[in-house]
Amino acid sequence: LTLTDIVRHPDGLDTKTVDVRDYDAVRQACKGQDFVLNLCVVRDDPVISWEVNTRGVENISRALVEHGITRVIHTGPQVARHWFDHDFRVDDVPLAPGTHPYLLTKFLGMEISRAYAREYGIDTVWFLFNLLGPRPVHHVERASYPPFTVVWEDLVNACRLAYEVEDLPDHYQWFNLNSYLGHGKYSVDKARRILGYEVGERVERYFNRPLD
Repeated sequence: LTLTDIVRHPDGLDTKTVDVRDYDAVRQACKGQDFVLNLCVVRDDPVISWEVNTRGVENISRALVEHGITRVIHTGPQVARHWFDHDFRVDDVPLAPGTHPYLLTKFLGMEISRAYAREYGIDTVWFLFNLLGPRPVHHVERASYPPFTVVWEDLVNACRLAYEVEDLPDHYQWFNLNSYLGHGKYSVDKARRILGYEVGERVERYFNRPLD
């Protein structure tokens, strides 16, 4: 397992310093790897978000081809959610990133990786969600559970399934990832169908409250 970042690991684990904007650094980091998981993101700077979210994906894709790596996972935002907040059972809908630099640059990265996946047979998975964090461990008051949010344990399980899947349609798929299914809005049926993904603990129970 090779961990890379541009800062020190908070728990002191050994990491390689790699800037995803630097192709030579990415190429060297990918050497000898069987699989790549890309969690890089910049949200608010329109220039750096392009360099990381779009050009960074291109650098990873080029390195995969050079080293013959045929499996990669990327993560990205819910580039459909804002257009479908009024709907239910939203699943495999057309992506509509709009003009926000975060959403647009991630979407362009998705399109680049799609082209590489189809040209070179790289099994490419994108997990899309709104928030990522720890699962609740105590009852939560004065708050509702957030939409399109995944907890760490479910993301880890989804990544394992994406690594193990044997027949990924078109070598490229994106999936909603969601741990809070009580809304009935953002469906994970596609991830269930192709990857065998299931939510672990039904964490929305921590938000239950009696009705007067």
